[in-house]
Amino acid sequence: MSYAPDSTANLARFNQTLDASAQIGVGRPGGLSRLALSDADREMRDLFVTWCEEAGLAVTVDACGNIFARREGTEPDVPPVLVGSHLDTQINGGRFDGIAGVLAALEVVRTLNDLGHATRRPLEIVNWTNEEGARFSPPMSASGAFVGAYTTDWVHGLVDDDGLSFGAELARIGYLGDAPCAPRPIDAYFELHIEQGPILDAEGRDIGIVTAGYPSHGMRVSFAGRTAHTGPTPMDQRQNALAAGARWLTMADDIGWAYAAYDGKATAARLVAWPNKAGILSDHAEAVCDVRHPDEKTAGLMAERLRRAASESAARCGCSYKIEDEWHWGGDIFDAGLVASIRAHAARLGFNHRDLQSQAGHDAYFLARHCPTAMIFTPCKDGITHNNEEFCTPESFRAGLNVLLHSVVERADRV
Repeated sequence: MSYAPDSTANLARFNQTLDASAQIGVGRPGGLSRLALSDADREMRDLFVTWCEEAGLAVTVDACGNIFARREGTEPDVPPVLVGSHLDTQINGGRFDGIAGVLAALEVVRTLNDLGHATRRPLEIVNWTNEEGARFSPPMSASGAFVGAYTTDWVHGLVDDDGLSFGAELARIGYLGDAPCAPRPIDAYFELHIEQGPILDAEGRDIGIVTAGYPSHGMRVSFAGRTAHTGPTPMDQRQNALAAGARWLTMADDIGWAYAAYDGKATAARLVAWPNKAGILSDHAEAVCDVRHPDEKTAGLMAERLRRAASESAARCGCSYKIEDEWHWGGDIFDAGLVASIRAHAARLGFNHRDLQSQAGHDAYFLARHCPTAMIFTPCKDGITHNNEEFCTPESFRAGLNVLLHSVVERADRV
């Protein structure tokens, strides 16, 4: 048996691998709570490394915990083709978000092993650390470091709500690797992902070809005030940082509604404060918001409104503010040649497909700054995601898995 244009991946084996993953870091019924660098993340990483070694792959880990599993090509000195996603989840996450992309890459390699096909270029499966950003903000921090957007020291210095640092937790779980987390030559990057939206499921499509990402802007803002008694302190003398943060989140939501008719979105995602107790005003608050829109210029205008809202919220509450962190991704970033190849394979294999934009953030956004990059979307029930009720049938992945297989082989074998 050898590789051929009608070769198919082992869908049953792929779904069995997904089921095994779903036993690690169990959260609410049907879902997962496998936060980055937690004990559950370590357990999943250990199992993934075992699977990779059983498939004959050479595993390396870099200084940000990104795991690379390499299958040599017939010309090992040329840049590899990367395929992957992430294995960490949201605190109330599903079984498929990110995970399907890593395990689909593993299934591509397993299938090629079954067929006895050696690609010209090496293939590397990658599991990116902390894609979700649920524990250490911002998201996609380790893939960002890999392409040079962040330094390794900066990523190591990120802290969670308990004051634990990224670097210390990486070492604790045994995945502080020796390889540098820095740009290196990559031929191309492919990422399969569930859509995380309702379009494919509603239209009965087998597969989505991702042409671009919604331009998105996010920011983390701190507000500084002064503690005081909630009873006798006059309103005009209060400096309530909690109120300033809350106002900013409300104004962010209003920005989203102002652009909703044209598919704009704004998210009031997070608010923490100290002391955050009854009877005392909080002197510190930190909030996270983001905006996104299919049009780059409009997304930028929404982001500017978000910045002004932070200033206005602080002033209204007698507080000062600081934008602690700001990020931007998306746009027309995916490689036209790879997108055309994916589209052609979907058509050749007879799958019902359509082009669409990604509305969520993905590691692929950072990789697109460094090498030709493309994404494949598979349908998920009603678009429900970042929720334990996220659901895909075993059949949901047939099209995406096989199109990924042929697209990767075409890229890796080209002369």
